[in-house]
Amino acid sequence: MDAPAFTPVETTERFLETGVKKAGYSVLNTLLLGLLGGAFIAFASEGSNAAIHTIASVGLAKALAGALFATGLMLVVIAGAELFTGNMIMIVPLIGKRIGLGGMLRNWGLVYVGNFIGSVLIAALIIYSGQFGFSHGLLGGFTIKVATYKVGLTFVQAFTMGILCNWLVCMAVWMAAASKDIVGKLFAIFFPIWLFITSGFEHSIANMYYIPAGIFAATDPTYVAQAETLGVTASALARLNWPGFLVNNLIPVTLGNIVGGGLFVGVIFWLTHLRKSKKAAEGK
Repeated sequence: MDAPAFTPVETTERFLETGVKKAGYSVLNTLLLGLLGGAFIAFASEGSNAAIHTIASVGLAKALAGALFATGLMLVVIAGAELFTGNMIMIVPLIGKRIGLGGMLRNWGLVYVGNFIGSVLIAALIIYSGQFGFSHGLLGGFTIKVATYKVGLTFVQAFTMGILCNWLVCMAVWMAAASKDIVGKLFAIFFPIWLFITSGFEHSIANMYYIPAGIFAATDPTYVAQAETLGVTASALARLNWPGFLVNNLIPVTLGNIVGGGLFVGVIFWLTHLRKSKKAAEGK
């Protein structure tokens, strides 16, 4: 009887082949799959905000948001979309000399752009749908509150929480790849993602929804008034803009995500699972 999952070594070897495949995608396919990945994560972000915007307990709200947010990565992994944060594991085939640095960076760049387009598309559709009017505009106010918190982080805070986030996200991707059936993949994804959202860590692609959605919501006086009842100050609102999004959050969180997934998952697992076998092969 076959084992229900691949061994750690087998899983690491599988990422060698997966990375070669990803690096070989056409520009159009990479962008389109990236767009889908961004949209799926944005759906999860939007849904989790909608579910918790009336919950006063921060811990309870984050726990519920985490349970819902896991759906985003499930859609990415099972449907086969592309996600920048998960693709940090392409460090494995890079170190294993199966792909070049240019191939990896090309994939990362195209997927990142696609993720951004998909995420902002969903944010725009949500604002036009009128969903932020839920609870007399409280959902719009809560969306602004979330966004102002994120652009108010220091560089070190955003960078560090980006590391912690993508360490868990890439572990979810890694364990999903180890499973041989869909049910196993869903469980492998659910718990690490639940943990990262409950902990409040920072995910660059999710923030491509959270912060633009807040920027869009802040153009409506009703939502702004509701945000003020939630404690959002005028100075916090002043920071909520596109330059603030880029400089105060997206750049440091993206860098942290690269370290969290690339170093603490990809590099460490290659060193522990494939380095010895590579040396053995070279010694023959």
